[in-house]
Amino acid sequence: MNTKKDPPMRTTPKKIIKLKTSELPEKISFKYIFSEDYNPIYVNGAYGGLTSHREIVVNFFFERNGLPYSQTQKVNKDGTLGPPEATKPEDNDTSFVRVIETGIIMNIDTAKKIRDWLDEKINNLEVFPNATTISSPKSR
Repeated sequence: MNTKKDPPMRTTPKKIIKLKTSELPEKISFKYIFSEDYNPIYVNGAYGGLTSHREIVVNFFFERNGLPYSQTQKVNKDGTLGPPEATKPEDNDTSFVRVIETGIIMNIDTAKKIRDWLDEKINNLEVFPNATTISSPKSR
């Protein structure tokens, strides 16, 4: 196992170079690098808001029924278990939990690009409801 870490990737250019339109390349390529702890997760909801820096915060969660901390059940004479007699917490049947594993912070320009990308994917699902693959993935 390689324990040597790559140097951290720069998220912004060291300096901005302004090119004339005639000097712009025809194409550029992006390489995708996955962090060692990359692990896609299932989400079915989000909660967030705006920061004082005019950024958007989104915390993704997975909502599910609560699980009891403990249950007490009577043992029947034949060795089988009867129905639960006591459950903790007591409101377990009427409560839900939202497990938050990750969140993102983005500026308005990035949010609009992600919105447009999601709109495109949603449209593909609605136009082709039975398709499993419509086209190669695109990024924004």
